[in-house]
Amino acid sequence: MANIQAAESGPKLRRALRLWDLILYGMIVIQPTAPMPVYGVMSQRAHGHAVTTVLIAMVAMLFTAVAYGRMARVYPSAGSAFTYVGCEIHPALGYITGWSMAMDYMLNPIVCTILCSKFALNFVPEIPYAVWVLCFIVLFTGLNLVGIRTSARINETLVAGMGVVIVIFLVAAARYVMHVPHEGLAYLIRPFYDPATYSTSAVLGGTSLAVLTYIGFDGISTLSEEAENPKRNILLATVLVCLITGALASIEVYAAQLVWPGAERFPDVDTAFVSVAGRAAGPWLFGLINVTLLVATVGSGMGSQLGAARLLYGMGRGNAIPKSFFGAIEPKHRIPRNNVLFVGALALAGTTVLTFERAAELLNFGALLAFMGVNAASFTHYFWRGREKKWTDFAVPTLGFVICLLLWLNLSRPAKIAGSIWMLLGIAYGAVRTRGFRAELVSFDIPENEDAAPAASL
Repeated sequence: MANIQAAESGPKLRRALRLWDLILYGMIVIQPTAPMPVYGVMSQRAHGHAVTTVLIAMVAMLFTAVAYGRMARVYPSAGSAFTYVGCEIHPALGYITGWSMAMDYMLNPIVCTILCSKFALNFVPEIPYAVWVLCFIVLFTGLNLVGIRTSARINETLVAGMGVVIVIFLVAAARYVMHVPHEGLAYLIRPFYDPATYSTSAVLGGTSLAVLTYIGFDGISTLSEEAENPKRNILLATVLVCLITGALASIEVYAAQLVWPGAERFPDVDTAFVSVAGRAAGPWLFGLINVTLLVATVGSGMGSQLGAARLLYGMGRGNAIPKSFFGAIEPKHRIPRNNVLFVGALALAGTTVLTFERAAELLNFGALLAFMGVNAASFTHYFWRGREKKWTDFAVPTLGFVICLLLWLNLSRPAKIAGSIWMLLGIAYGAVRTRGFRAELVSFDIPENEDAAPAASL
């Protein structure tokens, strides 16, 4: 097991987040409208079984969500999977896990910036794309620099607004379905299973895309040092966010498939859900969904930049990356200011070389590697080293690991190649820092949790 050091004295992150704040943060990073941007591609890949893939992906992610929450009880640290794997299995594997997560976290703000800029360009085409990119990066960075409480208040407003729009869409979809002739029960069941188009391989392929609906729930664990009673609240928030996301996504996708049956092709798979909204209620809902997706992506961009900054803080404090820069806390607002600025600058650079499609397909590579690592760490701590060795301590992380591995193996070839290059660069960097891995690669500073209370077992 890795050597764990006590956190150094000096400015620390403020414990300001309640359970509800953590749930709101997770919902904003994931987005209540999460399945909408990927709906067309997901439905096309699964031969019209999008709702089935969303439900399968929810079950898969729940195992990993439990593993994240249980490991946050043991290590209430901002480093998340990086810390869990490094402390429980091996520091070098922790470093590699952190490096894979870094790719995922760095790509998310880039994806959000590109999407926001394109949505905005559709409404105000007179302003150049590059100007929109700069505006959104400044917005994300500025809001995250003002402190964690301000971000939490903004999250509440964004979630409420998106919730209202989702209800409007569902009502419009229900009215459309009631007034359109169909064959009854078979029509209502077909989104789950259509014997004419069903293929197990197609559904598995769609599930690998449906996982994108849930990417971001792990970001809750990066706020462990800013959460009240993290040993209880991180686990509850992580699992609840997965369940809420799965329920919302399934309802949204099911309604969309009733309005636009899976056998029909979309005018543009990248904007398929907007087309569905237009069919359900006309141009006004078409425009409303467009605006909502813009607002949702703004919230996701803010949250993903926040999570990336805190991941870098955990890695910097552990000396996996330069500690003087990435492990520093700004005294006034008690945030990792250097990291927020760094992620903003990286997002600006990334938008000049990556398209939305290329950046999005790389997200799952790093995320699924990190998910496998966390499941392995949970297995090691609770079953391999545990005294009681409950069957759930074996089954839950094992199933989580196997499912994530299966999804990872089904990623596209370009994503595997690009992701592998990123991982090789990380390993090379680690080798240089440790003179061929002869010196200590990383240390783990776990802060004392003065607010923790005993948590019920799970």
